[in-house]
Amino acid sequence: FKLAANIAYRDGLPQAQPVLLEPVGELKVTVPENYVGDVMGDLNKRRGRVMGIEPADDSQVVLAEVPFSEMTDYVISLRAATQGRGRFDFEFIRYDEVPQSITEKIVAEAKKD
Repeated sequence: FKLAANIAYRDGLPQAQPVLLEPVGELKVTVPENYVGDVMGDLNKRRGRVMGIEPADDSQVVLAEVPFSEMTDYVISLRAATQGRGRFDFEFIRYDEVPQSITEKIVAEAKKD
């Protein structure tokens, strides 16, 4: 049975055309207006999709969707970009397919182990 399972896994998995998924969250970044450009540039580097900008009192709220894997050091980056004047909320919304170039890197790294 082990041999049959191994053969089924080895032969069947590629035929199924599997994809790698990653969690994506909704990001709301509140910053003074003069920092909006810096925040948007940083989000683009993190594979974020800016969905819009809304005014809020004396600041702007940048709305974006960003993969969780790109958010590990965001608090440090935001603090540096806004001189400590920015804040954010981040909440899971769905899973998306990982881009092919990143999938290839992940698979290659997993094969090393």
